[in-house]
Amino acid sequence: MEPESADRYLVEEIRRGQESAWRQLIDAYHGRLLAFARTRIASLSDAEDVVQDALVGFLQSLPNYDPARSLETYLFTILRYKLVDRLRSRKIAPLSVDAEEDDWWDRIGPADGETPSQAAAQAEEARRREDLLVDLLRRMIHDYRDRAAFQDLQVIELLFYGGKRNLEVAELFDMDQKAVAGVKFRAIGKLRKFFEELGEAVLNELGDDAMDITVAQVWRDRRLTCLKRSTLGSYLLGVLDDPWLGYTQFHIDVVACPLCLANLRDIEQEDIAEHDPQRTEHLFTSSVGFLSRTS
Repeated sequence: MEPESADRYLVEEIRRGQESAWRQLIDAYHGRLLAFARTRIASLSDAEDVVQDALVGFLQSLPNYDPARSLETYLFTILRYKLVDRLRSRKIAPLSVDAEEDDWWDRIGPADGETPSQAAAQAEEARRREDLLVDLLRRMIHDYRDRAAFQDLQVIELLFYGGKRNLEVAELFDMDQKAVAGVKFRAIGKLRKFFEELGEAVLNELGDDAMDITVAQVWRDRRLTCLKRSTLGSYLLGVLDDPWLGYTQFHIDVVACPLCLANLRDIEQEDIAEHDPQRTEHLFTSSVGFLSRTS
């Protein structure tokens, strides 16, 4: 079964109140969630508390969960909201004074007073426009990959996903700034072409603001260029060949995607004491009571 299909089945079983499915979810996602929390919080016990809050928040917001959305992304989003809430209230010690401002993931934090459930629940029309843009971006990304145009993809990823300026990207790749601008221009033209191919009827139905959705936000939220755990595992084993080896190093070292880094740390630490079965058992027993309320 594909991971996405397995996750959908798991969520359906959890909605039915199946404790075994809830245990499977904790076993599968606890490590990577904790690895991400540990990059923001000094104390392991505090990080574990926030992960527990996020898992309970998942159960409470389950009626709002869209099965078309990545379960991993959904869990990371709830964890991010829980982290921001805790760090703002200073109920926990951050890893550093500026922990909330470390990267773009934190700079797009929730509004004051916004709950994970409210953040997850989106208007149907807005969701449809977002899905549209995701499809267009995926077409563009797949086109780069199919042509093995990985440098162009890296340039676009830094511009659209990382929010870098043309000059910064040019210096990073030792490129002429005009060449970077050309890659960006062609990418925007490709997106416009895809958009126009939808036809007038679809555009009229979606409204004039269909392309007003922030490309960077959609790219980040849907993790359009995030790496699969199997790819990260192969990277750690040293069995990845170029161009995927170079691209993986770029995504990890240059883009520094916090979610892929969390997955990487989780895979690296699978046999370390942090993944003590007692910890996952505690998470299960402390949260399973919310399962019956959800179902």
